[in-house]
Amino acid sequence: MHRRHVLKSTAALAAMAWLQAQAAWAQAASSLGTVGEPRWRSDPFALGVASGEPRPDSVLLWTRLYPGPAQPGQSASDEAQRTHFEEKSGIYAGQNCIVSYEIFADEALSKRVMRGTVATDAGRGWSVHVRVRGLLPGRHYWYRFACGDALSPVGRTRTAPGAQAPVERLRLALASCQHYEQGHYAAHADMAVRDLDLVLFVGDYIYEGSNPRYRVRAHTGGTARTLAEYRERHALYKSDADLRANHAAHPWLCTWDDHEVDNDYAADQDRLYSDPAVFLARRAAAYQAYFEHMPVWPFGQALDALNPAHPRIHRHWAWGQLADLWTLDCRQYRSPQPCRDPIRGGGRAVLQCPEAQDPARTMLGADQQAWLASGLAASQRRWRLLAQSTQVSSTGIDTPLGRTIYTDGWDGYAAARRALLQAVVDAGADNVVLLGGDVHQHVAAQLRLVPNDPTSPIVASEVVTTSVSSRGMSEWALARIRASNPDILHARSDERGYTLIDLSPERLLATFMATPFPAQAGAQLGVQGVFQVVSGQAGIAPVRALGGE
Repeated sequence: MHRRHVLKSTAALAAMAWLQAQAAWAQAASSLGTVGEPRWRSDPFALGVASGEPRPDSVLLWTRLYPGPAQPGQSASDEAQRTHFEEKSGIYAGQNCIVSYEIFADEALSKRVMRGTVATDAGRGWSVHVRVRGLLPGRHYWYRFACGDALSPVGRTRTAPGAQAPVERLRLALASCQHYEQGHYAAHADMAVRDLDLVLFVGDYIYEGSNPRYRVRAHTGGTARTLAEYRERHALYKSDADLRANHAAHPWLCTWDDHEVDNDYAADQDRLYSDPAVFLARRAAAYQAYFEHMPVWPFGQALDALNPAHPRIHRHWAWGQLADLWTLDCRQYRSPQPCRDPIRGGGRAVLQCPEAQDPARTMLGADQQAWLASGLAASQRRWRLLAQSTQVSSTGIDTPLGRTIYTDGWDGYAAARRALLQAVVDAGADNVVLLGGDVHQHVAAQLRLVPNDPTSPIVASEVVTTSVSSRGMSEWALARIRASNPDILHARSDERGYTLIDLSPERLLATFMATPFPAQAGAQLGVQGVFQVVSGQAGIAPVRALGGE
């Protein structure tokens, strides 16, 4: 089939899945009245509160009415979850519920600056998203929700500085990959008590499946495939007190990777070569559950104007005159992985894969790539941060028979990687740093148009964070990757944690925080290494690295 027809068919299927989700929402919200003062039989704010997407005059507040699991320790059906909610609240699926919110200028909650109400319903999983506007730039605020006789925990957030503000500092925590089964969230506990401006989460917030080999604590239920199952999985993750504390402490910026839906999915295709219509219905359910549980502007409001079948998560953010930051989507628009196994799709290690060099292959999609290139060309701020879900620098391994690559990463999209970095060159942009995750290792690397070629100039720097809890690759495999890729200055996969980014007009400082695998409850994180990018100088360099090189 001609590529144009394939794209049209994919768009039509995605639109159908989207419309089906919207119809379900409309039916659920269809009106048995509004409940303003429910009396709860258990705490409806068990998942906590969160904030995100700070702008100079606004911030997004989130919570979800969730009075605990319907069947603790077991998987519950959609009907069981609905019945449980009705029993604990007296609110029925066809009704709306009113939730109030308050914003304060002080931690003592004595200086209220704003209050309001918002309605939610079963169609959106009783989630609440409030875009609070009219705030002052560069300020901390405290907030809480109430519903009937229940009061939420208090959260702290902050607005971004004014667009023209001469900001001297941005402190953010870069995190990804938090498999609930494979470790505790010591990284979130550490982030929660730090003086941060933002948490930047770049994918694999939940895992749809299990790996019993490394299980420290168990998922509820099997592989998530339905809306009820994805909702249950998100609720399980947010049952973790350290994760809730980190959400309540700081505003978040987020993008996704694959496990929020299915491992190694690409656009409308999964690893099992499922009917695209079937997979897109699953993807729509996963996306809906994601937006219901995250401080990200909701599913029904997050559409890409260029293609309404796709909920848009790629956005641009600014931090005064210090930094532009783009959050990118590396899953929804990408081409399928090259050289796929005819039985099992997705990524794999392959030797000699000419498809990986095909210039028609894309990671970001043409529209997102053009949007990013335009943004880079227009940027006038000191730093340019590109947040995406995986490692951009090459991780191929040289063998006597040629170079082996892993096809789900940027090595499988070599022309798209070159186009991304060429956009940096064409924009004349300096101080460009790519921030990633996914690979379960701390990485500091140089980025060139031709990877690992010392005659090809360094055009950007890369910082990749290790996983919060998910297990990394073996030291044997990583040693071979390091030996085959001189652009990688640091890589360690044996420890879990996050990366502390401290940005000033003069430099970006990346501190790799880590604890041994598996991350234990209450573990103290130490410094694995410190790297810096100096303003106006190409490339990243060590300040301090501790072994594992």
